[in-house]
Amino acid sequence: MKIVKVVAAIIIHENKIFATQRGYGEFKDGWEFPGGKIEPGETPQEALVREIKEELDIEIEVKDFLETVEYDYPEFHLSMDCFFCSIRSGELVLKEHEAAKWLTVETLDSVDWLPADKGLIEGIREYLKN
Repeated sequence: MKIVKVVAAIIIHENKIFATQRGYGEFKDGWEFPGGKIEPGETPQEALVREIKEELDIEIEVKDFLETVEYDYPEFHLSMDCFFCSIRSGELVLKEHEAAKWLTVETLDSVDWLPADKGLIEGIREYLKN
């Protein structure tokens, strides 16, 4: 099975978590944490900074590592390194997503997360409690 290596940003601002809705592809309309593929020669952190700049037009600071999600989709295996991040500068602009929301700990379950992202919710809740 093909392995796809990606990174995801759990962007936290004023105790809210940024979620994006896919605007394309097989998983269109599903909610996810923004990010993308790691290019050859990039660290996961470098890939995350580049991807978020490309997708959302903001500069982020990569902070704590949450976990690596390993998930089998029908066509490929996803390996996703997930990091907590903060906004350094810029105004959020949706370039690839059809919608976005700032969620609180209480509203994290209010969107239809993609399967790989759904597994992160409990870890995010624990992180925000501390």
